[in-house]
Amino acid sequence: MKEQDKYYVVTKKAIPEVLLKVVEAKRLLESEKVMTVHQAAETVGISRSSFYKYKDDIFPFYDNTKGRAVTFVTVMDDEQGLLSDLLHIVANYRANILTIHQSIPVNGLATVTLSVEVQLDTRDISAMVEEIEGMRGIHSVKIISRE
Repeated sequence: MKEQDKYYVVTKKAIPEVLLKVVEAKRLLESEKVMTVHQAAETVGISRSSFYKYKDDIFPFYDNTKGRAVTFVTVMDDEQGLLSDLLHIVANYRANILTIHQSIPVNGLATVTLSVEVQLDTRDISAMVEEIEGMRGIHSVKIISRE
């Protein structure tokens, strides 16, 4: 794989502000709240050249996942019904579960690796991960691959 073809999954807090503003400008253009790149760039506080420089290099995670498998690892309490609650969230987002692997709990914690297929009717995967992160008994959720 060539260097320019590599992709990384990072959290929002690790992204420079200019890139987040490019995403916001793209959202404004797509929603037709503004009609020109100049208006969008001005609204979010970046130059047009910054917009054009980065517009093809950043996008929200869920924009480019349809038809792909996403694998994430969750560290959770070893508590009856918690895995079921997590799977219920996945079902509500209409992601197709491909594989589930739960480790043997150690010191009251279990690691669950879950691969899901993102279909055309699957809702926002990043929102799904955020909802899982917010569950009681969940210690961490990390996306480890997107194929």
